[in-house]
Amino acid sequence: MARRERVMRMSVELPLWRALTAYRVLTMLYAVGLFATAYDRFPHPWLAVAYYVVLCGWTLATLPKVANAQACTRRFLAADLTVALAGILLTPLADAHQRIVDGGPTLPSIWTAGSVLAFAVKGGWRWAAYASTLVALANLAERGRPARDTVHNVILVWVASIAIGYVVEVARASERTLARALEIEAATRERERLARDIHDSVLQVLAMVKRRGAALGGEAGELGRLAGEQEVALRTLVSGGLVPVSRVSEDAAEGAFVRAVEEPDDDAGPVDLRTLLAPYAGDRVSFAEPGAPVELAPPAARELAAAVGAALDNVRRHAGPGARAWILLEDEADEIVVTVRDDGPGIPEGRLAQAEGEGRLGVALSIRGRLRDLGGSAELISVPGQGTEVELKVPKAKAARGKAEHR
Repeated sequence: MARRERVMRMSVELPLWRALTAYRVLTMLYAVGLFATAYDRFPHPWLAVAYYVVLCGWTLATLPKVANAQACTRRFLAADLTVALAGILLTPLADAHQRIVDGGPTLPSIWTAGSVLAFAVKGGWRWAAYASTLVALANLAERGRPARDTVHNVILVWVASIAIGYVVEVARASERTLARALEIEAATRERERLARDIHDSVLQVLAMVKRRGAALGGEAGELGRLAGEQEVALRTLVSGGLVPVSRVSEDAAEGAFVRAVEEPDDDAGPVDLRTLLAPYAGDRVSFAEPGAPVELAPPAARELAAAVGAALDNVRRHAGPGARAWILLEDEADEIVVTVRDDGPGIPEGRLAQAEGEGRLGVALSIRGRLRDLGGSAELISVPGQGTEVELKVPKAKAARGKAEHR
């Protein structure tokens, strides 16, 4: 069957890159605007004009470089910081000395902070500390002395960039943890699905071969013994082993990805649940159904019918060949209810918990697991000597969407 991938992007980092892109453009315009308003105060304005031409061209040409972490390479970061530092160190050559002493802005002004923030988002707080320290040294060299406003601005950039770098590191760690949690959750559901299928087929065949071989004896008995060993080994694998996950995570440039691999339904529309339950009726199984169709999404209908089949298998295996069973299908206002009842000896108290401990997961997985995946519930009522009743309930809102949402 053809498979498709649904990609769920989980990224706290990606919005930071988008914000940084906008910040660089806006601060470039701000720096050019500051220069334009004070153009007549510059003793060498053409030096400043040349720098702004380079700054504008560099900012616009490198916008794709600050789109994500993969595009933002170390070489780009070094060149970008060089443009910022060059603008700071060129300020005394282009601007008047008195304006510098009075605390006038450098040529790149607050555009420099964007270069430092790129280091923070790309490499975390250590890279941010390195870049902000170089900017601080360049500002002190431009002023010639550690003026109060210069120190204030330097500390502000230094603290802000390190804080953002630390937040990015924490966000990346959280994304990796979430992706891993989704992998484990997907692996668990896939293991339970496989366990249900194995319980409905392979395990039952092995159990039958074991019983028949023990009854016949001889070579058949040896075959039964081997089948019993394989049944135990397979139950152990099903109850504790891992299977390939249906979701895998990637540490991509845009953040952590989780790809949910699904098998699309090949059914065009809803199916009548009655048509799936009717084949279970027989000499010792009675089926009572509503007069109107009970329509469900194909995945939900198949899983609910499989749960009913698992309940009937338990009746045949544990209630004895002479036991009778009844299936009652009810179409309620907000839910669908299927009840499977038998007249067998019932289940002794504590037997289900003991069976799960031994790796026998028929009720836990084949019945309750299926209903849980559909957003419903399975209630088992058994009184020794009075039979067993299994009540399966599926909310219509959940059943209409099918099982695909729970994968």
